[in-house]
Amino acid sequence: MYAVIVSGGKQHRVVEGETLKLEKLPEEVGAIIDFDRVLMVVNGADIKVGKPNLDGAKVSAEIVSHGRHKKIHIVKFKRRKHHRKQMGHRQYYTEVKITAIAG
Repeated sequence: MYAVIVSGGKQHRVVEGETLKLEKLPEEVGAIIDFDRVLMVVNGADIKVGKPNLDGAKVSAEIVSHGRHKKIHIVKFKRRKHHRKQMGHRQYYTEVKITAIAG
């Protein structure tokens, strides 16, 4: 059984027991959160698709940790102009563990 949810403007295919990194959420570590924006739930041959969301379906998850991804290096370079610029960025994330899929 799996579901497709929306979090942080992105769609994620989730399975019960899976851990994944989402965009930063404001809740504390150990909190239980429910995702109400469920697009699809598949249980074997039974497939339910929403228009755009499924009514009554929800996915529960527990917040495991907060952190930052590895650094991404941005380099801007113009040849023959003596121009080179370097920057870096580390995006915040929230790691969650899917505990239940209902729908």
